[in-house]
Amino acid sequence: PESPKSAPPARTSTPRSARAQGIMQGFPPPPDKRPGAENWDLPPFNRWSFQNMRALFPTVDVWRGTGAPRTLPTEAQDITGLTFEAATTGDKSQSIKAWLDASYTDGFLVMQRGKVVFEHYANDMGLRTPHLSQSVAKSLVGALTGILHDEGAVKLDEPLARIVPELAQCGYGDATLAQVLDMRSGVRFSEDYGTPGSDMTRIDIASGWRPPLPGEAVPTIRDVILTLPNERPHGGAFKYRSIETDLIAWVLERATGQSLSDLLSDRIWSRIGADCDGFFTVDRAGTVLADGGFNASLRDYARFGLMMLEGGAVGDQQIVPEAWVRASATGDSSAFGAPYTTASPNGAYSNQWWIQDVERGDFMARGVFGQLIYLDPKTDFMAVKMSTWPDFLIESYTLDTVRAVTAIRDALE
Repeated sequence: PESPKSAPPARTSTPRSARAQGIMQGFPPPPDKRPGAENWDLPPFNRWSFQNMRALFPTVDVWRGTGAPRTLPTEAQDITGLTFEAATTGDKSQSIKAWLDASYTDGFLVMQRGKVVFEHYANDMGLRTPHLSQSVAKSLVGALTGILHDEGAVKLDEPLARIVPELAQCGYGDATLAQVLDMRSGVRFSEDYGTPGSDMTRIDIASGWRPPLPGEAVPTIRDVILTLPNERPHGGAFKYRSIETDLIAWVLERATGQSLSDLLSDRIWSRIGADCDGFFTVDRAGTVLADGGFNASLRDYARFGLMMLEGGAVGDQQIVPEAWVRASATGDSSAFGAPYTTASPNGAYSNQWWIQDVERGDFMARGVFGQLIYLDPKTDFMAVKMSTWPDFLIESYTLDTVRAVTAIRDALE
């Protein structure tokens, strides 16, 4: 979700919470204060919707298992006075507090050396509130793929049609799992959010996130995949295409005979000490929206991130192969060009993770509307942010997020 957007919306004051705007307040709420199929993910309604997806869509659980939640030790520090140069306002010394207030924050958590040093909630989000991850979900699927590859369930260099024969009829049949993990296939997919007729809008309709036109047949997510043709040879430059995560999910399900929700529960969510069940939204066929439909609490996103930060392990239990974690923080910057280099000039993309700087090895799970898990193994640092920006993509907000979290990282170090 990283094509840059133009100027940010005008901002004259701190963004108001959903409650302050009357969204879904009252019994019943007034009609003009209820999110609907056309506007649930747009302002002001997304300030409520992203924490209440189960009130809007069918979902399937990702079970946390029966173990005790992983304790997150706390060593609180006041980081709100730290400053950075803000792209949105031009302020050369914007404080972290001002950034959190202005950037539509729902939750923000910082860990260093295994301890929570800062935790902040806004817009009525709480400790156990599930929040939509958007494309942070892709990185969970990437980590899961590494586990299944290590188990021998999937091969990285095998044409995908050997696993899912139906794919022979579309552009993905002769692509490999390695190519789609790095989003370097040659398949055409228009990642244009909210644009009528775009491939992304077709996926939104298929997943139930957007209404169809009157009289229009509603496909499933996998129906859409089978319509996508090639536009170039596989293995070229990185090009962001959300559909490739849904394709990976199909391959993993077919290879194992298990649903993605069960696979994620068995291999990751029940093993990281999650406090709450996660969940995915699903389409009419019960297919999870793997590219962006996952929901979890702020602390559980942090538990997943901490596992990756610690080399794929929790204590003495290896969950994601350590070599896969290292590969997810290592990429080919020569394949990574504009517009993606705006926020990450020396970046790359690997195994469904964004790499901020290939030399440093810091990497991120990132989603539209301001979702983030940032990991820096060099300093044992993590920042997690859940947000409800007023647009899918706002270039200056992305820049400010990277600048803010790296300013915090450097100051703590």
